[in-house]
Amino acid sequence: MGLTLYDVIRRPLITEKSNFQNAVLRQYAFEVAPKANKTQIKEAVETLFEVNVLKVRTMLMPAKRARRLRRMTIRSSQYKKAIVTLADGDTIDVFEGVK
Repeated sequence: MGLTLYDVIRRPLITEKSNFQNAVLRQYAFEVAPKANKTQIKEAVETLFEVNVLKVRTMLMPAKRARRLRRMTIRSSQYKKAIVTLADGDTIDVFEGVK
């Protein structure tokens, strides 16, 4: 069974760096499903937010570890991140109220 549009995008990633990318570069960061490819991400963003996507970049963010009592324990799991570049004049309202 394949991924639906609502399964592809998990949540927006809101950080200081992503806020800079929103304002200056028209780029938005999302956590996406690990099996989603660039075409699926582009279709999901265009359909859900009604914008035009120019470029999609994806990367796997590694798990972060924390040291506790002489042994390593995993603090957070690995996830896939997508940075989506939009056409001129397009914005996503989810990110606009955060600033």
